[in-house]
Amino acid sequence: MNEKTYKTLTAAGAGNIAIGIVMLVTGVTCGVLTIINGAKMLKRKSDIIF
Repeated sequence: MNEKTYKTLTAAGAGNIAIGIVMLVTGVTCGVLTIINGAKMLKRKSDIIF
């Protein structure tokens, strides 16, 4: 019984670590893209006419 619990917790922990790494990479990527797009818009601010 204890071995099943240990294996279940080990699998869940490994899955959580993997999901955390993917979320971290995705967050950093989105942040970098947002900064780049914002810089491009600020650079072309004078070309925008409303």
